[in-house]
Amino acid sequence: MTTHTPGLRESATFDRDVIHEIQRAAETGIYDIRGWGAKRRLPHFDDLLFLGASMSRYPLEGYRERCDTDIVLGDRHAKHPLHLDIPITIAGMSFGALSGRAKEALGRGAGEVGTSTTTGDGGMTPEERGQSKHLVYQYLPSRYGMNPDDLRKADAIEIVLGQGAKPGGGGMLLGQKITDRVAGMRTLPVGVDQRSACRHPDWTGPDDLAIKIIELREITGWEKPIYVKVGATRTYYDVKLAVKAGADVVVVDGMQGGTAATQDVFIEHVGIPTLAAIPQAVQALQEMGVHRTPGGVQLIVSGGIRSGADVAKAMALGADAVAIGTAALIALGDNHPRFQKQYEALGSSAGFYDDFQAGLDPAGITTQDPELQKNFDPVEGGRRLANYLRVLTMEAQTLARACGKSHLRNLEPQDLVALTIEASAMARVPLAGTTWIPGQL
Repeated sequence: MTTHTPGLRESATFDRDVIHEIQRAAETGIYDIRGWGAKRRLPHFDDLLFLGASMSRYPLEGYRERCDTDIVLGDRHAKHPLHLDIPITIAGMSFGALSGRAKEALGRGAGEVGTSTTTGDGGMTPEERGQSKHLVYQYLPSRYGMNPDDLRKADAIEIVLGQGAKPGGGGMLLGQKITDRVAGMRTLPVGVDQRSACRHPDWTGPDDLAIKIIELREITGWEKPIYVKVGATRTYYDVKLAVKAGADVVVVDGMQGGTAATQDVFIEHVGIPTLAAIPQAVQALQEMGVHRTPGGVQLIVSGGIRSGADVAKAMALGADAVAIGTAALIALGDNHPRFQKQYEALGSSAGFYDDFQAGLDPAGITTQDPELQKNFDPVEGGRRLANYLRVLTMEAQTLARACGKSHLRNLEPQDLVALTIEASAMARVPLAGTTWIPGQL
């Protein structure tokens, strides 16, 4: 137990956490790898508030007046766009990073409430396809598990150019999680560390991306919506280029987005907060005339979505839908207190465990160990996820009705104010009690 001696003053630059990391690096000679996403305090949705209706706006009565939640994704070019019942989707998380049972549970939970889930790196599993009502197939630089038959089995295709936790960097899957099945799907040797590429091997820019999008449309008969996913960095330009290349949907993943494993220095020091990325993406879509227009381009936002308030605020800022990853795993049962003793044996604690790359997750969710997987019931996990998604939706509806909106997509920036100067400048909404938005005339 660390004690503090009275009269001693801790350095703000070299605090005990920094000292510990320097000592760890000096002892091991390797950088720290972990999952979970950024842990530093960043401007986020909690820094925004809704302006509920009273006199100047007319609220809706929750028990008598509807607030719809449905969303259509991909009607710009695709013959068969996705029609989802709620605007909350499940982000891509690979089989390999997650167990097969976890992938099945994600499909069960999302399917029960009429939304989509996403394959992630490593290909499509029968469990996930079998239980998912709407399944988005991720097309990544690694091409692990990619084949045209699975592209045709999917309901949409997501071309991944970047991830919020590590934009500009590739993924990691350590050897202890490369089992016979994972290795077979990825065409890799068993038990050997795998690092995914950080860029696609067959194009070097937006013009090549446009060619690839056409190729994928031809493979799938122009039926499937094509998403393009970017990590939030130069968001304004990246979104414009994605639209120009032919994307039906753009996914922007902020730096609060989680990951199964990457360098800690990457997670904490690369990318921009989700709150800052949304207005930039919306501005790009508006300038191209495709934001919330018939046959336009839809915007999905991910990175730190936790509650119905987060969903509603993201949509008020201009998102058409959101995607959740870390929150979905928590809903399934990860970091649950019932595994406290097992987490302590790993040198962690329930609510703090983030070494998902080790494959030792006692919850059986982020592991390939057959014995640990027995701790996870995919049917129960799917039920828990469905419950969580329903709560998010009801919370978002409650807030929308309070603002007088009959559909979640009718929420707008004028319904929001910010609590801090930083959040006001990033979200481009007034500081509470003023009409001032920092940086704007």
